[in-house]
Amino acid sequence: MAAKTFWITGDTVADRLLAEDPFALLLGMLLDQQVPMEWAFHAPSLLKERLGGQLDPAKIAAMDPDDVIQVFVEKPALHRYPASMAKRAHALCAEIAETYGGDASRIWREAADGADLVARLKALPGFGPDKAKIFTAVLAKRLGVKPAGWEEAAAPFSDATRRSVADADSPAHLEEVRAFKKMMKAQAKG
Repeated sequence: MAAKTFWITGDTVADRLLAEDPFALLLGMLLDQQVPMEWAFHAPSLLKERLGGQLDPAKIAAMDPDDVIQVFVEKPALHRYPASMAKRAHALCAEIAETYGGDASRIWREAADGADLVARLKALPGFGPDKAKIFTAVLAKRLGVKPAGWEEAAAPFSDATRRSVADADSPAHLEEVRAFKKMMKAQAKG
């Protein structure tokens, strides 16, 4: 993976994990809803710690779903809605284990092109159209994973506007992303 770190969580260990572990990054993206980005993307590091230093989707998939929930609800909780997100994370792990042999990076390494990558991501539990496009932009902008046609497939998140986690390539740019999201929320309220 190309990025040495991400500037999302404010924790150097958690940010480095996102750059080094494809599953950690994918899990952070799954959890990035209804909580601040920092919280969502810090959760994989906490989960790894709580699971004895391993973040293995096949092992998590093999766990009893209730045990996964317990790990997520332990204080501090890994999400605002820890039980429901634990179920989604467990389902994501099962999909990665079954379809990709436990290797999350195969989702993008084996994609034929940008459209195929977005389709593969949308097929994952908890990934809708926007989340799939944002993650495609994360892969391209932050990790150098740029299958043919990724810009079209990830639009509008492939443009130069600092609008998503894909554009947080420095602490200052993370602040620009936050400002953009705040502006969009204010416009939506009207």
